[in-house]
Amino acid sequence: MVRRIDVTGAGGVRLAAWEFADPPKTGGHPPASVPEASSPGVLLLHGLLGRAAHWAATARWLTERYRAVALDQRGHGRSDKPAEGPYDHEAYVTDAEAAVEQLGLAPAVLVGHAMGALIAWRLAARRPDLVRAVVISDMRASALGAGSQREWSEWLDSWPLPFATLADVRRWFGEEDPRLERPSPARGDYFAEIMADRSDGWRPVFSRRQMHKARAAWAHDAHWDELAQVTCPTLVVRGPDGELGRAEAQEMVRVLPRGQYAEVPDAGHLVHYDQPEGWRQAVEPFLASVVPV
Repeated sequence: MVRRIDVTGAGGVRLAAWEFADPPKTGGHPPASVPEASSPGVLLLHGLLGRAAHWAATARWLTERYRAVALDQRGHGRSDKPAEGPYDHEAYVTDAEAAVEQLGLAPAVLVGHAMGALIAWRLAARRPDLVRAVVISDMRASALGAGSQREWSEWLDSWPLPFATLADVRRWFGEEDPRLERPSPARGDYFAEIMADRSDGWRPVFSRRQMHKARAAWAHDAHWDELAQVTCPTLVVRGPDGELGRAEAQEMVRVLPRGQYAEVPDAGHLVHYDQPEGWRQAVEPFLASVVPV
C-alpha cells in the first residue's frame, strides 16, 4: 500500500510525500506527524518533470528492509505549485531537508535521479548529520551550459499538446519524439505518468513555465565543489545510453571522498525505469554495505 503524508517545505509550500508500506492501524487518517520508524529511512527524489510515483517499483523492493518515502517535489505531482516559485535549488534542497526531518528519516539514504540526485548531494554536503548515504542516478556535475538549456526548452515547448489519449502520449514519447534514437516503451510509460486528463485532452500535471525556471536555476553552473563535500558513502549510477558519460561519472567517483561506481547495462537516462532489475542489482548491494538493518 501507499499513503500520503503532507510535509511543509520552504516558505510554507505543501509537499506530498508517499510512503510505500502498510499504514499503521490508527482507525482514521494518517497522523499529521510521523514518528521515527525502526527501519532505516530512504528518501527518493525524482528528476525534473518527474513525480514520486516513478519510484513505485523501487520503493516496493526497498520496503523489504527499509522505510521508503518518495517526495513529490515543488511544482511536481500532487505538491503545491506556487505561481512565482521560488524554483531555485535553495528551495528544493530546503524542501528535501524538511522532508527528512519531518518524516523522521534521519540519518537517511537519499536516492536521486537527475535533478533529484543533485538535490541529494547538495543536502548531504550541507547537512551530513541527516544523510547516511547517497545514490546518484544519471546526473552530471559539470555545467550543462546555455546550448543545452536552449535545446531542452525547445524540446519541452515542442510537445504536441494536448494529447487525445494516453496511448498517444505513450506513442509520441516512446516512438515519435525526434530526440529518440530508437523506440523506448519504458519512456512512453514514464511520460504517461505525468499527464492528467483535462477538458481538452491529456496535459502535464506541471506548469512548463515553472519547469523552465527550475532547470535554468542549475543548468548553467558546475556542481563539483558540493560533490567534493559529500563525506558519506555515495554510489554513482549510469546507463550507457544516459546523459552522464563514463569518464565524467568516474571523475565524480574520484572527487567523492567515499565514492563508488555502477553501470546498468542497456539503460538510458531513466535508469530505474529502463532496466528495473539491473537498477536493483546495482543499488541493493551498495545499500546493504552501508546501512545496518
